[in-house]
Amino acid sequence: MNDRTRLIPVTLSISAVERDTGLSKDTLRVWERRYGFPAPGRDPVDERAYPLDQVEKLRVIKRLLDAGHRPGRIVPLPFAELQQLSDSQAGPPTRQADVSWAANEMQAHLTLIREHDMAGLRTELTRLLSRFGVARFVVEVVAPLNAAVGDAWIRGQMEIFEEHMYTETVQVVMRQAIANIPAPTPISRPRVLLTTFPGEPHGLGLLMAEALFALEGCDCVSLGVQTPVWDTVLAAAAHRIDIVALSFTGCMNPNQVVDGLIEIRQKLPAAVSVWAGGSAPVLHRRRVEGVQPIVSLDGLPGEIARWRNANHRAVTLA
Repeated sequence: MNDRTRLIPVTLSISAVERDTGLSKDTLRVWERRYGFPAPGRDPVDERAYPLDQVEKLRVIKRLLDAGHRPGRIVPLPFAELQQLSDSQAGPPTRQADVSWAANEMQAHLTLIREHDMAGLRTELTRLLSRFGVARFVVEVVAPLNAAVGDAWIRGQMEIFEEHMYTETVQVVMRQAIANIPAPTPISRPRVLLTTFPGEPHGLGLLMAEALFALEGCDCVSLGVQTPVWDTVLAAAAHRIDIVALSFTGCMNPNQVVDGLIEIRQKLPAAVSVWAGGSAPVLHRRRVEGVQPIVSLDGLPGEIARWRNANHRAVTLA
């Protein structure tokens, strides 16, 4: 390798940046025009070429967007300020003071993730599931561990692939737990349809909610993630659904969340309830008429009981 070759900076194409950061090509181009960042160079065929330091800044920006920040406020900020803001967003991973398993045990699970020991993580999670039972496992183990993993990712202390491996491992354990819950009777109510909107690819929250619904004797139908609104409406009619339960993380644009909830509420019959839960900040900032926000998973059994009380005659006649 000659000196000239060694001096050529490493860059990524716009397609590679899109895959690496999760930011679309259109978004990158709009920010370039509107904010002057990113500011790619050009390769020999006049295509955009992004230096690695800009890609790293884009990764931090994406984390902050997922935490609820608006691009107009954060994209123009210097990298150091973005890092400081990112650090301030995440509380310490042990902030869930009321969990029944010790903080050092949570740290041990995070270490297994960072060491890529997914078999060991699955064994430990299965042990905790057996120890606590499904409901406490969901609320007291998986929920705070999700928060800790999210904190580590926001801080840049965990790679995306590590978060994905963690999610896949937990989903395996959760599906096994759900499979072992006794099946509801053919006339069990409410009948619950679980899914997410297009653009929301995270399905772990759905599995956590499904486990708690199933424990309460609900008849659950899961469509998985990213179901178009009209297909959700068709499925609700086909399965005679009582409640459509939707899960949201912070990855969707808040306006898309609100607009989607308004649309699905308008398209579903009035007798079908719409429940929306998850970590998306917009769910707690903007109420949508006719949509029941689920503040936390541990409150789900109470909401189910209230639904049954309000729909006692329908449940009795089913």
